[in-house]
Amino acid sequence: MTKWTIGIIGGSGLYAIDGLQNAEWRSVETPWGSPSDELLFGTIGDVDLVFLPRHGRGHRISPSELNFRANIDALKRSGVTDILAISSIGSLQEQLEPGKFVVVDQFIDRTVARDSTFFGSGMVAHVSMAEPTCPRLSGFAAAAVEAAGGKVATGATYVAMEGPQFSSKAESLLYRQWGADVIGMTAMPEAKLAREAELPYALIGMVTDYDCWRESEAHVEVSEVIKQMHANGETARRTVAAFVAALPPERTSSPLDTVLDYALITAPEARDPKVLAKLDSILSRVLSS
Repeated sequence: MTKWTIGIIGGSGLYAIDGLQNAEWRSVETPWGSPSDELLFGTIGDVDLVFLPRHGRGHRISPSELNFRANIDALKRSGVTDILAISSIGSLQEQLEPGKFVVVDQFIDRTVARDSTFFGSGMVAHVSMAEPTCPRLSGFAAAAVEAAGGKVATGATYVAMEGPQFSSKAESLLYRQWGADVIGMTAMPEAKLAREAELPYALIGMVTDYDCWRESEAHVEVSEVIKQMHANGETARRTVAAFVAALPPERTSSPLDTVLDYALITAPEARDPKVLAKLDSILSRVLSS
């Protein structure tokens, strides 16, 4: 058993954490470059939190330009044990109306221009993404939305698109045919990298719009998205507080804490020392055991 240190990745609509005590912004350097911003360290009760504004304070960074590897490495390097990500999303299903919160459990990755792994030549690894989110954290997340007074759906499939443009109608209709429920621009490769870093990951999506598949609905516009984002943000901040308050006093181990035990394929004698040095935080548990 160990202490929880929760990494909160705040996307569009969540730029601050209410009730954070001993709050301090700190710069965290990584071998992968700079994360989106400084990280905000603090506590709520007995739980340590590390908050990262995904797009930087002031929403400066476009989805395709995010340094996802630096973001996840910085959280790992800061002692984070689990990640709760919060993002604005579009809905692909009638029953997931704007203002509703959605706890995601599956992804379809349609991104094409992003570095999606920490591993490569000199140190090869293949992690399983069959179940890409942590069911324990997802359960806590769904309960927290309800405790915060929000409406929540669970078990959703998220299409991660490249962006920054919104979908065409043909794409939106295609994703519905695939069985996708929601669409966004930032969950991939974030969830993949969290898995490689042995960080259990859960995602709460905040619905802002119906994308562009509905014949009776105006096409998504940024002004309407921003208006709904602000409304969702109030509930999101209450959700974070409820999530932290409901965590058990001690963190029991998760199977996701040790996924690299079954993922590293490069023989020890063939591993590139320069690559291993770059992976110092990601492989810290494995190399020290």
